[in-house]
Amino acid sequence: MNTNKPAVPNTTVTRNVHDLDRTTDNLYESLVVIAKRANQISNNVKEELHGKLAEFASSNDNLEEIFENREQIEISKHYERMPKPVLVAMDEFLNGKVYHRNPAKEQK
Repeated sequence: MNTNKPAVPNTTVTRNVHDLDRTTDNLYESLVVIAKRANQISNNVKEELHGKLAEFASSNDNLEEIFENREQIEISKHYERMPKPVLVAMDEFLNGKVYHRNPAKEQK
C-alpha cells in the first residue's frame, strides 16, 4: 500500500474562492483543472484497487471463502479511508503541484 500520500483532510474544508483563481485568473478555469486532476487521481486509484483485488479472484469461490477473506476486507477498508480525489486535487492545485495550460490563452 502506498503510505506516502499527502496529508489531505478527509472532511470538507471551507475554502476562500479568491485562492482558487490566483493562478488562472478565472475561477471556472481553475475548477476545470481541479476536476480533470480529480478524474486522473480517481482512475489511478481505481486501477490500483482492482489490481490488488484481482489477486483474490477465483472462479470457484463459495460464499464462505468470500466472507472470510480478511486481507481483502482490509484492502477495501484502506481505500475507503483514503481522502476523496477532489480533496487531493484541490490540495495539489493550491500548492502549485498541478501543471496546466490553456491553449486558447497561448494563441492570443
